[in-house]
Amino acid sequence: MIVLEFKAKGKTTQYAAIDSAIRATQFVRNKAIRHWMDNRGVGQKELYRLSKTLREEFSFVKALNSSACQAAIERAYSAIARVHDNCKKSIPGKKGYPRFQKNCRSVEYKTSGWSLSETCKQITFTDKKGIGKLKLKGTWDLNFYQLEQIKRVRLVHRADGYYVQFLIRTENEVQDVQPTGKNIGLDVGLKEFYTDSNGHTEPNPKFYRIGEKRLKFRQRRVSRKNIGSANRKRAINKLGRVHLKISRQREEHAKRVARCVIQSNDLVAYEDLRIRNLVKNHCLAKSINDAGWYQFRKWLEYFGVKFGKITVAVNPAYTSQECSSCGTLIKKSLSTRTHVCQCGFVLDRDWNAAINILKLALSTTGHVGTWVIDPNASGDLASTLVGVILSKQAESLSEESPHF
Repeated sequence: MIVLEFKAKGKTTQYAAIDSAIRATQFVRNKAIRHWMDNRGVGQKELYRLSKTLREEFSFVKALNSSACQAAIERAYSAIARVHDNCKKSIPGKKGYPRFQKNCRSVEYKTSGWSLSETCKQITFTDKKGIGKLKLKGTWDLNFYQLEQIKRVRLVHRADGYYVQFLIRTENEVQDVQPTGKNIGLDVGLKEFYTDSNGHTEPNPKFYRIGEKRLKFRQRRVSRKNIGSANRKRAINKLGRVHLKISRQREEHAKRVARCVIQSNDLVAYEDLRIRNLVKNHCLAKSINDAGWYQFRKWLEYFGVKFGKITVAVNPAYTSQECSSCGTLIKKSLSTRTHVCQCGFVLDRDWNAAINILKLALSTTGHVGTWVIDPNASGDLASTLVGVILSKQAESLSEESPHF
């Protein structure tokens, strides 16, 4: 499944109709969550029947396409199912109890409620919300795909306008990828974006830190406007555009670096970090979020499947404390940047950790090309092979702070 995104061009009345459809989607989802809270144990079929009741009771819900109402119910049920799954798996901490949405930004249609023009440059929404025909601005060619391959169409509202996303079912693997014969371990950090087992470092771009001055300027502009005024809405929109630019920069950087790493190696090992736990450190939370480790890991896994490469997530516990030469544990604070062992081995702290990460991954997967994982291998590890999305780490939490 791939997602192709286009910028939507229309009139002001059409944009208002899209906002109305988004609010209706949010209403249906929140009603489904409330129904589940009041009637514990109801399943997805009961929630589907609830959407029919809501369509009969509220005219603004009836104006929305029935498939969009079903998609809203599915959003609610996925949030409910997540709680049950987390409880069954005994995941520590909060279980992700469903919350009511206050600022929904998208509406999703299935295979009905929309139609593409012959040139695939325009899309028409046929429900009674009045969205009508929208022009699609983008470089993707939808003519390359069959209409039956488009499983969902999503309208998204962002600070810089409205977008149309097409979810297309297709094979996304690259064929005839030549092996490189190289394996690599990655240790992410704040001083450097990552340090690999070969000693190469990727600089940390720090997009949020660079744009922080501009953000503060826009935030002051928002605070000076009267609440509820049109000027305040415009100021909020300009602030949102700055945030959107920073998030896009971070995402594109993670995508570019991850693609280069995957294409250059046959096996990539990285840390299975608990980002949610790490950001509890208020002194480092801003820098950790700015680094974008989650986006980097997500794109590593995606390109690993696409190019048929092995990606392995290992437990980061003691990877920076253990000597990669003799295996002795050398305790050190985060301010100690050089690993000095009693055996005479001296190396940069992050480089030493990257070597240990690679060793742990190889001890789990064996040599490249072996798809059988030894269940008795030492260490609390998890791995991803070709065509398999990385599952959550098995048992233990991260026992060590990130390497900076």
